Amino acid sequence: MTNVYDTLNERGYIKQLTHEDEIKKILAKDKVTFYIGFDPTADSLHIGHFIAMMFMAHMQRAGHRPIALVGGGTAMIGDPSGKTDMRKMLSKEEIDYNISCIKLQLSRLIDFKDDKAILENNANWLLNLNYVDFIRDIGVHFSVNRMLAADCFKQRLEKGLSFLEFNYMLMQGYDFLMLNQKYGCTMQLGGDDQWSNIIAGMELIRKKEGKNSYGMTCALLTNSEGKKMGKTENGALWLDANKTSPYDFYQYWRNIADSDVENCLSLLTFVPMDEVRRLGALKDEKINDAKKVLAFEVTKLIHGEEEAVNARTAAEALFGGGVDMSTVPTISMPLDMKNALLMDILVHTKVLPSKAEARRLIEQGGLTINDKKIEDKNAILLDEDFKNGSVLIKKGKKKYYSLIIE
Repeated sequence: MTNVYDTLNERGYIKQLTHEDEIKKILAKDKVTFYIGFDPTADSLHIGHFIAMMFMAHMQRAGHRPIALVGGGTAMIGDPSGKTDMRKMLSKEEIDYNISCIKLQLSRLIDFKDDKAILENNANWLLNLNYVDFIRDIGVHFSVNRMLAADCFKQRLEKGLSFLEFNYMLMQGYDFLMLNQKYGCTMQLGGDDQWSNIIAGMELIRKKEGKNSYGMTCALLTNSEGKKMGKTENGALWLDANKTSPYDFYQYWRNIADSDVENCLSLLTFVPMDEVRRLGALKDEKINDAKKVLAFEVTKLIHGEEEAVNARTAAEALFGGGVDMSTVPTISMPLDMKNALLMDILVHTKVLPSKAEARRLIEQGGLTINDKKIEDKNAILLDEDFKNGSVLIKKGKKKYYSLIIE
């Protein structure tokens, strides 16, 4: 049986770990209960969280038990890690709704049946804490000097770190302690920006319980230039189909840089590594075959096989000269805009952010309507343009929309 450590290492997940030799041995012979935290500040996870979901899924498939800890308590404050500004405060009702959405998304990769995985909420122990007791019992074990040296605080110190946020490391360390006591959780996984918080929790367990615990961080999802991936012109690449359509999600991966294909196949799919390396080694036009595999596999994991097939079919139809309007992202305009300038319609439907961008696109020859290039910046959509009740808009080389009238 393959040690999951070797799988994680081969696929490029492991960035830092606390006790390499011990972790290798433990993962080989024991069933480990581990946890990863998810911040419920939105009603959907995004692609940056997906790498953590895959980290969990590989561990579970190897026989280990995941705890998905949603921060219903810590979200009332906000994690300063990797942030330059203080986060927006959410109500308890908003947080509870976000948690319900996140569990559905996690369930696509993690099996929660029969206690194979646990969904826990740190609000269960954080919201009823007595602050004086907490500071006496937990705060005494934290060194302010060491905390200030942590990377998660350095960035925020330049703009001003509130005492509210300064408590976050104590609370996350307390989370690890509580999960250790309640479920025998001995390992915390997380993004590399969580390293300081993970170490803090391990130290707290050692001081309070006299036990060893362990930590591993995974690489953040970055491109070959070291920049974070998952940003689109409309913001984050969300896992919720209502925020990022399956077609747009598919197209994002279909259009990534050639140099990023192998890394994304390794981290974001279960494609065997021999095949990952073969696909990643393809050159020139053939690398598009690897991108199609990547786009299909990631979309299938997030949205299901049917949506992945639909997205692939739509893309192939569009780029093959045909049009499958049913699976192209749909946008709508009100009836009273029927005789408006095409530029105004593009801005209203958020195809483009401004009239200036619309004019520039038209001047550069980058806008077509039903396969006809638009050259007049004062163009108006006519009734005859709405074939079968919709208009096919092509922006640039690869972005398509189906425009309908509400």
